[in-house]
Amino acid sequence: MSTTGETLPGEGNAFERIQASPEFVELRRKLRRFIFPMSAVFLIWYLLYVLLAAYEPAFMSIKLLGNINVGLLIGVLQFVSTFVITTVYVRYANKHLDPAAEEIRERIEGSQA
Repeated sequence: MSTTGETLPGEGNAFERIQASPEFVELRRKLRRFIFPMSAVFLIWYLLYVLLAAYEPAFMSIKLLGNINVGLLIGVLQFVSTFVITTVYVRYANKHLDPAAEEIRERIEGSQA
């Protein structure tokens, strides 16, 4: 790109061509296939916690062990589920996303040389 912000010949559509490539489209599809369902599951899980806290205080206050009640347990499980989701995502990305992204990057860098 020139210093005036204009696109130089042959440069303007490079990123658009990459985004339109079948490999990049597949990479986005794989990412969405993981992100959308996992986000929905987590949001439903969190909403359940909020709704139980708001509308079922008797259930949430059931003592399980000493001063630990159902509400505290579910609250801690919210944090645990965040770490579990992160771990699952890292494994998914390492196996499915990173190799495809690396291949696209290598192809781009190879064509620029």
